[in-house]
Amino acid sequence: MSRPPRVVIDTNLVLSALVFSGGRLATLRHAWQSQRCVPLVSKATTAELIRVLTYPKFKLDEASQQELLADYLPWCVTVRIPNPPPSTPDCRDPFDLPFLQLAVAGKADVLISGDQDVLSLAGQMKCRIQTADAFLGELGS
Repeated sequence: MSRPPRVVIDTNLVLSALVFSGGRLATLRHAWQSQRCVPLVSKATTAELIRVLTYPKFKLDEASQQELLADYLPWCVTVRIPNPPPSTPDCRDPFDLPFLQLAVAGKADVLISGDQDVLSLAGQMKCRIQTADAFLGELGS
C-alpha cells in the first residue's frame, strides 16, 4: 500500500473545511481525519490559522477556536523551516511564502490552494500545486 500524500493546505481552505463542516470542503476534512492525506504545518502557517480563527466575522469564542484546532492539528506533521529558508519560486504575495517554504522543506507531494498567486506557480516546484477540487478528485479515484 502506498503512503498517503503529504500536503500543504492554505489557511483559507483549512478554515473552510473546519468552520463550514457541511460545506463543499468537508471532504477535505474527512480526508485528513481518515489519514488519506497528511497535512504539513509550520510555526508560521499554524500561527496564521490561529490568528484567522479570531476574526470577528467567524464569531468563534475561544472554546470553539480550540475545538476547531483540535480537529486539525493532531492530524498534522510539524515541519521546521530551516534558517535560511529553502528557495522557492518568486511569488507576488509575500503572505504565500510560508506555504511555499513549507512545501519545499516538508517535501510535500501537493500544495493545495485556492489562491491564484499560488496556483499560477504550478509546474515551478517539485510538488504539484492544485485546487482542492482537483486534489479531492484525484484522492477519490
